[in-house]
Amino acid sequence: MWKWLHPYAKPERAYQLCVMLQPYFLWPGILCLIAGSIWGLAFAPQDYQQGDSFRIIYIHVPSAILSMSTYVAMAIAALVGIVWQWRTAFMAMIAMAPIGAVVTFIALFTGAAWGKPMWGTWWVWDARLTSELILLFLYLGVIALYGAFEDKQQAGKAAGVMALVGVVNVPIIHYSVEWWNTLHQGATISKFDKPSIAPEMLWPLLIALLGLALFIA
Repeated sequence: MWKWLHPYAKPERAYQLCVMLQPYFLWPGILCLIAGSIWGLAFAPQDYQQGDSFRIIYIHVPSAILSMSTYVAMAIAALVGIVWQWRTAFMAMIAMAPIGAVVTFIALFTGAAWGKPMWGTWWVWDARLTSELILLFLYLGVIALYGAFEDKQQAGKAAGVMALVGVVNVPIIHYSVEWWNTLHQGATISKFDKPSIAPEMLWPLLIALLGLALFIA
């Protein structure tokens, strides 16, 4: 496996691979996003408590999940770049940072829009919301720190260290609703527990999540 991966440490080879794979991620991602969004926003049944306002989950939940998973992927790229001195890894890291910042902002914005009718306010300093806001600042910090150095190898190392330190925030986001008393509801999709929503609501959510993951990949 190492012999297969090692050639892609060269930016030229990595770029060729990305160009080759791009259509296989982009178009299925767009189709899944469209299908999941239309299914969820137009055809999924109403929530018995929240009515139609719950439909924002088809944007909010995929964005929130991808905001965390993108950061983990960015931290892994940073680790590879620091340990093995792969320039490609630092390039991947900094390419993921603005994408992660955008989906994190979308998660925060849609969460605020969802919270207004549910909580009566756009924002509360809740553990989940605050840690997600910190995630946005971490993405922006990585971008700013990388841009502060003229030597891109040094920039990658400095930003990579920040990304690795910040990864501790990801489990805090995920488990905040269990560790503290928060207004934010528990996980809609869980790896180990039964999903908290009905299957006819869950399937379009999973399709939208897959679509967003493929699209930003």
